[in-house]
Amino acid sequence: MGAATCRLFVEQGAKVAIADVLEDHGTALAAKLGENARFFKLDVTSEENWAEVVTATEQAFGPPNVLVNNAGILQFKTILETTKADFEKVLAVNLVGELLGIKAVAPGMVERGCGSIINLSSVDGMKGANGLVAYASSKWAVRGLTKVAAMELGHKGVRVNSVHPGGVDTIMTNHTGAARDEVNKSFSHIPLQRVGAPEEVAAATAFLASDESSYMQGAEIVVDGGMTVGSYYMGYPGSPGI
Repeated sequence: MGAATCRLFVEQGAKVAIADVLEDHGTALAAKLGENARFFKLDVTSEENWAEVVTATEQAFGPPNVLVNNAGILQFKTILETTKADFEKVLAVNLVGELLGIKAVAPGMVERGCGSIINLSSVDGMKGANGLVAYASSKWAVRGLTKVAAMELGHKGVRVNSVHPGGVDTIMTNHTGAARDEVNKSFSHIPLQRVGAPEEVAAATAFLASDESSYMQGAEIVVDGGMTVGSYYMGYPGSPGI
């Protein structure tokens, strides 16, 4: 999703700082995107690293006026299987990383009186999810972080909103690299009956970064094919094929 977002932002005329721990992937993406993209290695759990990347971005392109907090890791374990270290590892990336990102860019945005921060949460921050105690907890917490930041920064000219993807065809969801049609079979129970594309999430993120969303603050955009609406009772009236 991060790569799709970077591509779309560059297509729309933005200058993009790509920041990730995956140096080879990030460098390759920046090279493909050309002069309007730079890669900087970033461990989102490091406050010092965040400061370095913001400084490097300012030197390359000027002060950042948009932050997309997209880094995330997934872990499948039940509550009883999850250790304290397991839980803290996921929260460090998915939650603390987003807090540190906000703290790194917000002072400059406040000084200039404008900016947009987009926090990536999840549908699992909107509902319960068995086997995802650390992940779902972190994504629920991102919602709270977003609301607080929206309150504290809104009157200073900075907008803060969140995006909540459902199943998206990335390595996190489709780690075996199965064909899209094959992956879609696992989503037959939701209204749109398919997995999402990274570009569909990127479009929502770009909207929140743009002036077209200028009156949105603390909002939650769900991009999930209807997953949070409900699951079909297959074979009953109103379900597919009936």
